[in-house]
Amino acid sequence: MRTWQVGDVMTRDVATVGEETPYREIIDVLIRRGVSGVPVVDGFRRVLGVVSEVDLLHKVEHAGRPDERRVFEGRRRRTAREKAAGLVARDLMTAPAVTTVPGASLPAAAGQLDREAVKRLPVVDDLGRLAGIVTRGDLLRVHLRTDAEIREDVVQEVLRRVLAVRDGLVTVQVRDGLVTLDGRLDRRTAVDLAGRLAAQVGGVVQVVNRIGYDVDDTALVGLPPGPVTPVA
Repeated sequence: MRTWQVGDVMTRDVATVGEETPYREIIDVLIRRGVSGVPVVDGFRRVLGVVSEVDLLHKVEHAGRPDERRVFEGRRRRTAREKAAGLVARDLMTAPAVTTVPGASLPAAAGQLDREAVKRLPVVDDLGRLAGIVTRGDLLRVHLRTDAEIREDVVQEVLRRVLAVRDGLVTVQVRDGLVTLDGRLDRRTAVDLAGRLAAQVGGVVQVVNRIGYDVDDTALVGLPPGPVTPVA
């Protein structure tokens, strides 16, 4: 079954700057393109780092007090002060960049954004060259899919192609991304699998699995009993 990947939602037309791009030109790129950060790339479009509004604001924060020192000033503060003195992207960027690949799953990318506390991930190919960029908003875009599109994927990809369920055995209703499965199958493992796979369809918010079953075969395949209740 096909699942949505970073390559499906990433932005391909990415604003970039080079190592020698001046401070004011970087600001111009951010404002003109309406973005809050840009990858820094070399002549082969390999990603060297990222310059964000946060990196650029250090110059504003430390303006007029370059020699000021603080007690207990940590490494992070010193790095901020060094960036405040930077004039080109090479000295301003955060490096190395946190990146992902087009084939990464959306949950994996979302987890990476959360762990690294960043707003965007440059997407690179096998050679480290920029292929696109994915933001938090891009990952949420999958939930703009219509209920009809979601239902079509559940019916065609999950029930027919993967589980080979005959038409009429299971009904699928989708409302605001909430998928409700109803009907009856022969085995409990098939019922559990239908619910798990439906939850992986792009745009699904939640799955309510009401499918009944004839035989509880979970013990035979060594699986723990799932949340499904047999229908009389």
